[in-house]
Amino acid sequence: MDTFNAMVLSKENNEPKLEVKQLTQNDLPEGEVTIRVAYSSVNYKDGAVAVQQQFVESYPLIPGIDLAGTVIDSSDDRYQAGDEVIVTSYQLGTGHSGGFSEVARVPAEWVVPLPEGLSLREAMVLGTAGFTAALSVQRLEDNDLEPGQGPVLVAGATGGVGSLAVDMLAKRGYEVVASTGKANEEAYLKAIGAKEIVHRDTIVDTEETPLLAEKWAGAVDPVGGETLQYIFKTLKFGGSVATSGLAGGVGVSTTVIPAIARGINWLGINSVDYPMNKRLNVWERLSDELKPTNLDEELVNEISLEELPQVLEDILEGKVRGRTIVKL
Repeated sequence: MDTFNAMVLSKENNEPKLEVKQLTQNDLPEGEVTIRVAYSSVNYKDGAVAVQQQFVESYPLIPGIDLAGTVIDSSDDRYQAGDEVIVTSYQLGTGHSGGFSEVARVPAEWVVPLPEGLSLREAMVLGTAGFTAALSVQRLEDNDLEPGQGPVLVAGATGGVGSLAVDMLAKRGYEVVASTGKANEEAYLKAIGAKEIVHRDTIVDTEETPLLAEKWAGAVDPVGGETLQYIFKTLKFGGSVATSGLAGGVGVSTTVIPAIARGINWLGINSVDYPMNKRLNVWERLSDELKPTNLDEELVNEISLEELPQVLEDILEGKVRGRTIVKL
């Protein structure tokens, strides 16, 4: 492939411009592994990069924090032409051109061999969102969460992390309560495993009291802000919340009382810098016991590169349900 298509973010006269362009491999950044990309995926962070120019370290840039494809060539002996691989996290799509391209070149240290049990398409239905959801579930269980202890709350449940967390938790036998602001998504959330749906307005902290009635054995929180404040006040004794997002705001106003009185655990989830030796283990689990049951059209919307700009705007406005993957 002499030329290939890519979604390029550039600046002209100090104004950002996002467009599909034809490139050659000479336009790609340095790296040991060159990949023919089969699929990428759309995450909230991709919208922040492409639409709001957050996290962008230099221009021009190919956004896309996820990719899955086949190695074209490699100067690193660990990877050979024809190997199927996944790349997520690190500086992909922010400081290093990423997955919204038919061809990508990346450092070998970022590459994960595709585990048995996952196709390239399934790997991108998961992507960073699935990795984050799996890491959230793993951290909750490492802190003693087990089925039968009570309901587990998933905030932002129609988003990528939330949808996949609902599916994973339900598959593992948990009673999942899903929160959403979208009244028409109850059927979808129940189809992927939620036992109960609550409106997001009911899980926002509006009380000055430091504690509320105990409700949740654990929680997955891709939202932050006043939603996280509410979760702190309503976790059961010894309960944990895994926080991975900030769509609801970065500020959290609380006291130490929930931690002292109920022994709760606040678990920060950083999928970007998660160590590679542990990262490989999470991907293996995603191909097996943590693999969601709904990696199909119920959860997935597949688009082309040309359809991508509108979806990047939509995801920032909360209009995207589940996972959107880009077929390259």
